Amino acid sequence: MKAVRLHAYHEQPVVQEVPEPTIEGPLDVIVKIGGAGVCRTDLHIMEGQWAERTQTVLPYTIGHENAGWVHEVGPGVTNVAVGDTVILHPAPSCGLCRPCRAGDDMHCENSEFPGLANRDGGMAEYLLTTARACVKLDPQTQPKDVAALADAGITAYHAVRKAIPLLYPGTTCVVMGAGGLGHIGIQCLAALTATRIIVVDRNPDALKLAEQLGARHTVVADGGQVDAVNDLTGGKGANVVLDFVAEQGAESDGWAMTGRAGSYYVIGYGGELHIPTLDIISTERNIIGNIVGTYNDLAELMELAQDGKVTLHTRAYPLDAALDALADLDAGRVRGRAILVP
Repeated sequence: MKAVRLHAYHEQPVVQEVPEPTIEGPLDVIVKIGGAGVCRTDLHIMEGQWAERTQTVLPYTIGHENAGWVHEVGPGVTNVAVGDTVILHPAPSCGLCRPCRAGDDMHCENSEFPGLANRDGGMAEYLLTTARACVKLDPQTQPKDVAALADAGITAYHAVRKAIPLLYPGTTCVVMGAGGLGHIGIQCLAALTATRIIVVDRNPDALKLAEQLGARHTVVADGGQVDAVNDLTGGKGANVVLDFVAEQGAESDGWAMTGRAGSYYVIGYGGELHIPTLDIISTERNIIGNIVGTYNDLAELMELAQDGKVTLHTRAYPLDAALDALADLDAGRVRGRAILVP
């Protein structure tokens, strides 16, 4: 089968022929990929940002936003069958450790992360995963239309879900970045809360989309974005800031936009925060990290998607054009999410 393989950091991956995966354990599932999302994390992986943390052995297949059809199952699989349409939680879990037993399977002590850490991902024709990662979908669902919800979607939903208690009527939430994750976060906010949504992005087209998705106000990130948000909030700052960028200075802006007793949610990454501790305690502001989400987060998000309350804006590329998709994402030419279709 064809797969997008990374052979060395700081180099482009290659599309090449590799053996198809095979069933190894009783709960294994092989999925025929119908759509694989192209994520900024894939660019970070190529740059080596994850190398020290994951200790991944190269070469391997990238791609962690995957949906498709069940192709083969192990003898112990009962929740899906061959032919079922599925979206895959990006981090298959064991179900037996303390976090899994508590429903916090994103922090499973024995989880794996195909496409990120020492397991082949889904930028390929087939992917080996497990029954615990499969969320069964309506058979009419096209995998290429929902694949990016497996990471971009669940990550945005997870952050919004955590912030819901803080976003009662009359509050303000700033969304930084209206791209692949941000445009999903805006829809989740609109569907689940009554907060006033302010969206900050440097791209006017992204801001137009944000208005269509539920933003009350939009702000161009042209250097005056902190002052603009301050004006829109009457000098108080936002109750919650969801930062889907968190690099190239956005992380400092996000903190500055967060009001007293407010919460700054870090979802994007790549930058660094340098904050005097006095600044934190004197204002009682919070910094909250977010990564992916639980299986139930993904299942709940798919309910919103199938009800039409969350939709993905995508651009499809054939698998052979993976390098074009990665280059377009890196250059900011993708509105919404790029999807590879084998």
